[in-house]
Amino acid sequence: MTRPLIGVLGASGAVGRAAVRELRALGHSGLRLGGRTASALCEVADDHPGGHDETVWADATAPDGLRAFTEGCDIVLNCVGPTYRLRATVALAALDAGAHCVDVAGDDPAAEDLLEAGDPSSDGRTVVLSAGALPGLSSLLPRWLAGQGLDGVTALTAHCGGLEPCSPTVAHDLMLSLSSGGADGAAYGEALAAVRGGRRAPRALRTDENTAHPAFPGRVAVQPYLSGESERLASVLGLDRLDWYNVHPGPAVRALLSLLPGRLAAGEGPDRLAERLILAADLDLAGRKPYYVMDFALSGTAAGASATAGLTLRTASSYRLTAAVGALAVDAVLRGGVPAGVHFACDVLDPDTVVRHLRSHRIADLRTTGTAAEAEQVEEGIL
Repeated sequence: MTRPLIGVLGASGAVGRAAVRELRALGHSGLRLGGRTASALCEVADDHPGGHDETVWADATAPDGLRAFTEGCDIVLNCVGPTYRLRATVALAALDAGAHCVDVAGDDPAAEDLLEAGDPSSDGRTVVLSAGALPGLSSLLPRWLAGQGLDGVTALTAHCGGLEPCSPTVAHDLMLSLSSGGADGAAYGEALAAVRGGRRAPRALRTDENTAHPAFPGRVAVQPYLSGESERLASVLGLDRLDWYNVHPGPAVRALLSLLPGRLAAGEGPDRLAERLILAADLDLAGRKPYYVMDFALSGTAAGASATAGLTLRTASSYRLTAAVGALAVDAVLRGGVPAGVHFACDVLDPDTVVRHLRSHRIADLRTTGTAAEAEQVEEGIL
């Protein structure tokens, strides 16, 4: 039986390198590695000399190069950006080549472009978007937590952030998200907003520049931020209340983030600001170990009484988290576990499978509290 050909675009980047390792760990080999730097691609291929990977020059902004890369692939895993500039460029090229596509980002703008171009399900093709850490895992983990001993859920509080190097793609996407990235041309999310009574409530929360949270070491800044993914999550879980906080442990990054809207409005170049953001992340990280945390606290009912369930994820790299979710989405599509059409990863990936993979491959440390911890103890006793 012929192995499916998986193309990994951006294979030499922070996410792409990790994604190649994750795909190999899932048993996939003979990958097509795409990117703009031949020497870097060869290094990735040399990490697994028996894997029979091929390297192909590819640039997501060059139609001919993208066409040459996608041709012959059964599925393409896109790990390049900036997401809100490329939108559905890679996915549409994959579909034109007769391939499925998984994008570690993509979000609403890509979904809108794809549906405008025509439903790929008519050709039996599948596109999975937002198959990363945030968005992606940020919605999968609360869904998993809601199934751990709770009969119903009413409220969720989330804290996500950490100290990490900032890649050029992340830096540019962060700036682009201020004016794009959401549905219908809106910004990716709304600062200070929350969900109240099941609906978006502007300016419901406030920023705290100097606070403590048990999941994070030292003092941190927390900024309330409600994204489209979070709103969809609230609807899926039937939440009355959702408070979502982006956590910034590094003062240099936080100080620059607060200045970004004004600097962009004043005409400062995005490339220059991206460079400053990358340098600020390096400054915050100096002498410290990188880490990334996702902390979720659910309130609801269990056995007719009020109950809570908590989950804290800790890892050394959110880039590896993104790579793992992207690889799992590729694997699910190839196994026929995702129907044809355009989907967000959180809607089609199995949360139990994702959590088991993160734990068994030691990608992250996941610890539960409340009814979630009790449910896991029961499950371990049964096993």
